[in-house]
Amino acid sequence: MNGRATGLLVALLAGLAFAAGGLPLRPAWSQSGSATPAAELDAKPIGKVVKAAGVARIEHSAAVVVQANLPPGGTEHTKVGDLVYRGDIIETGPDGALAVTFADGTSFNVSASARMEVNDFVYDPKGHSNSTLLSLTKGTFAFIAGNIAKTGDMKVDTPLGTMGIRGTAPRVEILEDGSVKFSTMIEEK
Repeated sequence: MNGRATGLLVALLAGLAFAAGGLPLRPAWSQSGSATPAAELDAKPIGKVVKAAGVARIEHSAAVVVQANLPPGGTEHTKVGDLVYRGDIIETGPDGALAVTFADGTSFNVSASARMEVNDFVYDPKGHSNSTLLSLTKGTFAFIAGNIAKTGDMKVDTPLGTMGIRGTAPRVEILEDGSVKFSTMIEEK
């Protein structure tokens, strides 16, 4: 055997010895950037709160709850600069309002008595496979679409259907009876 073949054989036998010795074999994530584990995506912030008023709450998918303007003795307050993550649920009370800016430049305003879930958010400023899925279940939402709408697939889910967004500034109102009103702002030239 030549030196290279001997080195490969030694490495293979060492690997088998470790595996046989009871060390658990675990999958490893590559450094190639071709696939990012879901847990890593959920740990990276994708937006931040730029305005909070009244009672507002962000429930992180890791079961951490950040609540705004609680009565004395309540828990932590949401404030400008608090981070938003993929999987978060954003809710506002009857007097609440929240504004969030996402990493791609999308701006979202959430009205009183609203609920929104950030189901998916994948954004690479140099990529063209960007995607967002936001689920709106109640309340009024106004937003200006950012780069994902232009370089990927931005979708907004409502009780009546899913909208594909391509760079507009929509307003969505979900009424108590489940009906949905949709309008877009028109830019005058």
